[in-house]
Formats: sequence, structure tokens, C-alpha cells
Amino acid sequence: MSKGYKNIKYLSDRILSALLTLLLSPLLIIISIIIKLDSSGPVLFQQRRIGKDNREFQIYKFRTMRTDAPKDAPTHLLGNPDAYITKSGRFLRKSSLDELPQLLNILKGEMSFIGPRPALWNQYDLIEARKENGADKLRPGITGWAQVNGRDELPVLVKADYDGQYAQRVSFGMDIRILFRTFFHVLTSKGVSEGGPK
Repeated sequence: MSKGYKNIKYLSDRILSALLTLLLSPLLIIISIIIKLDSSGPVLFQQRRIGKDNREFQIYKFRTMRTDAPKDAPTHLLGNPDAYITKSGRFLRKSSLDELPQLLNILKGEMSFIGPRPALWNQYDLIEARKENGADKLRPGITGWAQVNGRDELPVLVKADYDGQYAQRVSFGMDIRILFRTFFHVLTSKGVSEGGPK
């Protein structure tokens, strides 16, 4: 990625995230109320993730699971993930609306709109693979090249390979391509498995 595009991407990410937070504030409030009415617990879910240069940060999501669900395990590895997902959580996950609070992560400079999805702090195989292919030098994204090529269906090392491809080819054109494909995947729920990792 050229230095010029790197600076433009960082600045445009933060400006766009601020605008979207303001524009979507009514929706954010409505979702928050629905979550509170649906189950006890906080509106937001926070989790340790690995970001740029392997630095830890707290990712924000709308809470989609009961408060007694294991916190630091990928959902698909739980014995019965459906037992933990709330009624509102099913819809939020399927529609990807649970990801909206990550606008705050972008505002803080911890994430980008497009980049590798941030690994859990204990996903050591994924973290190591990204170190080897250079994807760890990028800010993690709400969506990315791996997400539009399989999303929840991809094994960890395949995801890492797509992340490495993105790290080598990142550009304005590729980001626009990922953005449009993301809209298609969200609208069709393509590649989403109930309780799958995100």
C-alpha cells in the first residue's frame, strides 16, 4: 500500500465513521432498546482482539449472546452456540448489524472499514500466519477480502491466506471491490453460518 493511499484511507475512515455514527444514531438507539428488552445484560459486548502490529484492543459489538456465554472462545467452537444466542442476536448476526459499534473502533484509530478481521487474542494459529504474510501490518477491518470470499465458511489458514493476498494488493480499487461485494453478501446472508465466527 502506498504511503499516500495509507494516509487517505486512515483519514477517510475516521471522517466516514464519525458521519455514519451521527446518521445512524436513531438506529443505534433502537437496537440498544431491543437488546435491553430481549435479555438482561449490557448493550455492548467487548472482547480482546489483535490489531495492527499485533497490539491488543477491545472490539465493540452489540451483544447477541447471553451474559453466561464463554467470552474468549469463537462461537462456532461452543458445544451448542444456539443455546447462548438471544432472539434479537440471531437477527443482528444474520444482518451484520451487531458490527455497527465498531464505528467507535474506527474513530479511535484501532480499525478500518476494510482489512483483515481482527483475531481473538488466543487464535495463535491465525496471528502467526498473519505475521508470516504481512497482514499483521494492517489495521483490522469490519469487512475484508476473506469475508467476501467465504465469510464464516473458511478455515482459519485459508482466511489468513486471503488476508495475505489483501496485504500485497491493497488499493483504492480493491477496497471498492470488497465494499460492493460486502453489500451483496450482507443482503443475501451469503456465507453466514448461525453461530459462526466473526
